[in-house]
Amino acid sequence: MYWCVTLGLPTLPEVVVVTGYDALAEVYEWLISDAKLTPAEFAAAFDDVIRLLPLNARVLDCSCGTGQLAVGLAGLGMQVVATDASAAMVHRTEMLAEELGASLRTVRAHWHELTDHFDDASFDMMFCVGNSLHHAEGARGRSAAQESMSRLLRPGGRLVLTSRTWELVRAGGSRLDIRDQLVRRNGREALVVYRWEIAPHWEQEHHIEIAVAQVKADGSVLVRSQLLSCWPYRYNELVDEVHSAGLRLEKSTFDAEADEYMVVATKEQAPAGRVTPSRGGGPHHRRARSSADDRAA
Repeated sequence: MYWCVTLGLPTLPEVVVVTGYDALAEVYEWLISDAKLTPAEFAAAFDDVIRLLPLNARVLDCSCGTGQLAVGLAGLGMQVVATDASAAMVHRTEMLAEELGASLRTVRAHWHELTDHFDDASFDMMFCVGNSLHHAEGARGRSAAQESMSRLLRPGGRLVLTSRTWELVRAGGSRLDIRDQLVRRNGREALVVYRWEIAPHWEQEHHIEIAVAQVKADGSVLVRSQLLSCWPYRYNELVDEVHSAGLRLEKSTFDAEADEYMVVATKEQAPAGRVTPSRGGGPHHRRARSSADDRAA
């Protein structure tokens, strides 16, 4: 594929394209909205649910990306664990935490692997944000992910999840979305492009190709592009899956005309006399392997 960009330059610029898994980790800040650029701003976007947490709460960000939310939560004094399926994203989270002096733990893990790293009922709150759940493979993959998240929540704990409104995405069909202006980050400008491949049926694999074309000072262009698989879902399907995982819907901002929404679901309290089982290693959590351990495995 060729990304053709008019930059108003006197000659055709040199274009270098970098593709493949984790390519976006280096330029992810160009995909984050202006209102959530800093860790403090990202965490502030969830003030309504954060204020429900006890002091020194244990929190898991299980789709941490480059770490803005996890580091922001750590800055509020919480005990934070940040996980992501991407080693490159986990590494960027570690770099951000070190830069800002934030204390947190990182683990590279897919959602269905979380229970291999932590005991049941380990966390007061879990975040799965950034429109990430659609990367789980179909209804079975989403259910496995949410069941894993539910198991790690203490009774009364909350799952905070954000999602695209896939009803709107599918209605738009396959298309190329190009931002109408350059995005400026760290003194550099870039053009962000989304290419959507919408399959005929909901349950089929869809694709999003995201490209960030950075305009360098010498006029050359560095394009980082990644093709992502996704499996969309209707809002009602998500709500049913949340309930099936043992979570009760507490809050939803779903609007059929809005691009995104948030749901907050609460882990059901265990019946009286029933003790939530702990899978070895004590009442809190298993020693989470560091990202370095995961890379060496």
